[in-house]
Amino acid sequence: MKSKLTPFSKLLIVAIVIAGIVAAVNYIPGLKEIFYPSEQTSNYEDTDEDNTSSNSDVIKIGVVTWGGYAGGQYFNEGFKANSKSRFYKDYGFKVEFKVMDDFNASRSAWKADEVDLLWATIDAFTTEAGGLWDEYEPQAIFQADWSRGGDAVVVRRGINKVSDLRGKKVAFAEMTPSHTFLLWLLDAANMKQGDIEAVKVASAIDAADLFKKGQVDAAVVWSPDDAACVADVKGSKILQNTKQASNIIADVFVVKKDYLEKNRRKLENLVEGWFKGAAEINNDNEAKKKAAKILETGLGMPYDFCFDAINNVRLCTYGDNVNFYNLKGNFTGITGEDIYNKMETKYRKEGYITDKIPSWRLVGNSSLISALNMSGAEQASEDGVTFSEATEEIKTAEAISTKSVSITFATGASSLDDNMKYIIDNEFLDIAKSFANARIRIEGNTDNTGSAATNRALSLKRAQAVVNYLVNEHNFDKNRFIVVGNGPDKPVANNNTAAGKAKNRRTDFELVGK
Repeated sequence: MKSKLTPFSKLLIVAIVIAGIVAAVNYIPGLKEIFYPSEQTSNYEDTDEDNTSSNSDVIKIGVVTWGGYAGGQYFNEGFKANSKSRFYKDYGFKVEFKVMDDFNASRSAWKADEVDLLWATIDAFTTEAGGLWDEYEPQAIFQADWSRGGDAVVVRRGINKVSDLRGKKVAFAEMTPSHTFLLWLLDAANMKQGDIEAVKVASAIDAADLFKKGQVDAAVVWSPDDAACVADVKGSKILQNTKQASNIIADVFVVKKDYLEKNRRKLENLVEGWFKGAAEINNDNEAKKKAAKILETGLGMPYDFCFDAINNVRLCTYGDNVNFYNLKGNFTGITGEDIYNKMETKYRKEGYITDKIPSWRLVGNSSLISALNMSGAEQASEDGVTFSEATEEIKTAEAISTKSVSITFATGASSLDDNMKYIIDNEFLDIAKSFANARIRIEGNTDNTGSAATNRALSLKRAQAVVNYLVNEHNFDKNRFIVVGNGPDKPVANNNTAAGKAKNRRTDFELVGK
């Protein structure tokens, strides 16, 4: 007669079998990696991935390989939807970041509701807003960052200023932040895209590859590809980057209007948490290190790359967004509306925008920022740049770009009238604001009528009058400016003709770097 196993015996046998499996997994080569693949990942892990939540429970955010989204990724404790996320702990919802470096694929995913929030830069968004408006009514709901070194122009030996790019092969990704940066640089040198030989590529990475291969004279690239280009191409250098051109490239997140209306409270919490994360990174180096480790895992890039990527942006706070949307109505710096409108003009002039696009009032949705009330020094807007008095070396440094503006003074006069102020505001003010970290040299020039000494003194007074206007009425730091009176010593045309004399009576605005 067969004996039956007691319940205790059965339990004991099961325990022995389980123990044997665990031992095998841990000690037999190859099995541990199969059963515990996450242990292969070094540094920081996305923990406790939630595979049970429905898609409607998770806010899905489309991003690219960029350091400017670190505030949200840090607050989320990784890229994956997980229960250790502070979004989940503090607000009760989960967040997932999806890396989509392919531009077209990212837009397709947003249209198909595979992501809810999508990255964009407000400058280049002007080229796609019109095509998206009728069906999706895209809303730019908050600013995530300013590029502060993440975009750069690298040039071969012999190119020392923007005007040297005339007729040269320049690689850039069309209708992207790289394209925007290039257009601004050309404008600062009285140039347009037609003055260069444009080599249009799919991405800034492709532009860097062409430069390294010697197939172009210059390229607009991302950091740290700028450093790699300079290391690989002997004699090359960074002509300009967004450390000086600090208020040109602004990253925002876009949602469909319908999604915003259905998820307003949840999005308010998302933005609030994001700003908390950004502030912590901005003010605590240990938090920045942790954020870099999160990016290392989420982006699959080296830690040093990720740490540098965070350092090459300004992670925007609540206060920065109040300024970006000009919610107080008195912000004199660059706003989202300024960029949107200016870049519509630039891209339209170059033929990239032909149809009507929605106005900023329809696209720039500040309702989430208005609903927040975040206080404390960590959420304040960033301070403006303070310049020390220029040294002799800085005063005589070669200009990166020169923009000539015709300001016609009455004979012997050096005061500005309203028309002259309008010309300055229309032709140079945006450049001065956008290249906020660059010094500006203002040079007065005259024709050769009268003595050279008298003209030099008069031209100096005229240049100083321009500086005084920018300082007194637009709140620029007076130490930022270098004032020069050339008199008739730097003609650009023949002083023997009336037309030549008129061209020589000019004011030059020069960007001279730091």
